[in-house]
Amino acid sequence: MAVSRKNQLNPQKASFLKDAFLSSPLHALFRSAKTPVYAIGVSGGADSAMLLVYAAHIASLYNIKIHAVHVHHGLQAIADEWVRHTRQLAQMLGVECSIEYVQVASTSGLGIEASARNARYRAYEDFAERTGIRHFLLAHHLYDQTETVLLRLLRGAGVQGMAAMAGHSQRGELHFYRPWLDVSRQNILEAEKQFFLETGWQAVHDPTNADSRYTRAAVREMLVPVLDERWHGWRGNLARHSRLMAENTLLLKDLAQIDYATLDASADNTRFSLQKWRELPMHRQANVLRYWLDLQHIPMPSEARLNEWMRQFRQLHQLGHDRNLKLKHARHEINVIKGWVSIRCVAENET
Repeated sequence: MAVSRKNQLNPQKASFLKDAFLSSPLHALFRSAKTPVYAIGVSGGADSAMLLVYAAHIASLYNIKIHAVHVHHGLQAIADEWVRHTRQLAQMLGVECSIEYVQVASTSGLGIEASARNARYRAYEDFAERTGIRHFLLAHHLYDQTETVLLRLLRGAGVQGMAAMAGHSQRGELHFYRPWLDVSRQNILEAEKQFFLETGWQAVHDPTNADSRYTRAAVREMLVPVLDERWHGWRGNLARHSRLMAENTLLLKDLAQIDYATLDASADNTRFSLQKWRELPMHRQANVLRYWLDLQHIPMPSEARLNEWMRQFRQLHQLGHDRNLKLKHARHEINVIKGWVSIRCVAENET
């Protein structure tokens, strides 16, 4: 549906569009754009709202269209008000806006934050299937990145986990861009303040962001203030650490590809030789197993679970090749039969 341009802003008079830290990454992205239209995930909060404001203006300079996507999780009593608020902003900017309604699984065992995130990405997939738009902008910034690194450190994440969020990532056919990962949230809040003064539109505030019952909010409200007081440069240090871990992740992937090429894997990557895997140095066996699982687009097992799998892989067939092995993980089944390790997706009625 076409968007009315009656209430559109005049960028020439908008002082809230003058922050080079916010605009430069978007100029760089759109200058080498991979698509004529980008979707932007918009919650109605300050971060995503300002990304929509900046992207709508800058994209127009490159003849690129912007489409706002708001996911209604139904978790807050004021969720319907967020929908109205987001639509109002989109109309003000002259961009199309879609509302995606989802149900967040409360019994998945993942926790409400992870379940909501998974539901949001499924909503993006549904939107992409319906519209053909497969390139999304997300408003994660430097503070989000450093909080993610902290959380993963506390959970004992490995090299890939400590790389945290990437500036560009892919899930299936969908591409996600985070142009503001190196931008301080203070820049965003200052732009939002100026936007409110000039337009009267004010971002919504999610009460869960300050509710310490939620893990990320607990880090933000209880741990971050102490770090801010004692270690003033900690955000920059963690961001640099994340970039180093991202580089190391690429090196590990390169090594895994070299090792995987020796495993006589099937063309569809669902099977490889157990004997060839055993011939690898032990410290490289786990790395190539993680690479193989990543090819299947399934979650990584815990370190303890992966170590147990490898122990069984190494011991299997010691009493003869008539011994088989079956493992289950994330709705998949891994089988070892006659010297071959294979994986298949398990249907719901099989679980």
